[in-house]
Amino acid sequence: MSTTFSTWRRALAAALVTMGFAVGAAYAQPSIPSYAPPYVKSSLVQVDVYDRADGSALPVYQKDGRHYIVGMPGHEYAVRIRNTTGARILVVTSVDGVNVISGDTAAPSQSGYVLDPWGSVEITGWRKSLERTAAFYFTDLGDSYAARTGRPQNVGVIGVAVFQERPRRIAYREQDIRGRLAEAEGGQPVERSAKNEARADAAVPPPASAPTQAGARDSGAADEFARQESKDQMKSLSKLGTGHGRNEESRVSVTRFDRATEVPAETVAIQYDRRENLIAMGVLPRPAPYLARREPNPFPGALRFAPDPR
Repeated sequence: MSTTFSTWRRALAAALVTMGFAVGAAYAQPSIPSYAPPYVKSSLVQVDVYDRADGSALPVYQKDGRHYIVGMPGHEYAVRIRNTTGARILVVTSVDGVNVISGDTAAPSQSGYVLDPWGSVEITGWRKSLERTAAFYFTDLGDSYAARTGRPQNVGVIGVAVFQERPRRIAYREQDIRGRLAEAEGGQPVERSAKNEARADAAVPPPASAPTQAGARDSGAADEFARQESKDQMKSLSKLGTGHGRNEESRVSVTRFDRATEVPAETVAIQYDRRENLIAMGVLPRPAPYLARREPNPFPGALRFAPDPR
């Protein structure tokens, strides 16, 4: 009887211990998000944002059709754009609603970077000249370049508007065509008239102007209203923005690009914020320590049975 009781007691204790581990393990298991790729890929480009402090591309999380990354305050970052086509493209890029080249309030019609077929560009900062940039870094909303220039309304987003290039057409003048036909028939080249020359010239489309860096700014009154409105936002929000950082070398050259369309062929947007804010928004799951914390135990004593009275 004693042996049976002892065996039963050990079995009960083992069962309880096993149950405790099983429950604890199940309770501590966090909600693991689906795989987050380190880039956003569209039909024309692949865009990623990488942390320059450790050189790693930031995972991109999705929620309700939008893309999000986690920014680490104080860390410099870069936007890397790859052309996934065999033709040149133009990428007009904005950070916090500001054009990264001109510093104007961003619009798709402004300046951008031209990428060769299958080429790429690493945009590491606000362009200050053809040779220098001011580094991007994650920072508090009030310290962001957009907020410091009175435009904090769109802080927390990186945008890329992609344009395809207008096909280059080979234009022959009317007199050249007539001359070649005449020569092919064994005759003399046809002399062009002033009337024919004018018509032929008009058939050739005039060259499109290069992308302009001048963007239309809001009126002074509208800017003042926006600044007043943004003061309350900066007090109540702890969103991340992008700062105007150290000056560094980054050389580019000017080239001509004729857009095939007035509107972008496609647009890529990546939002960023602190991890805590993305958790609050439901983009990221609650961290494991929060899910695995111990609940108060109403019976904290070790497993034992009632002793005999004294």
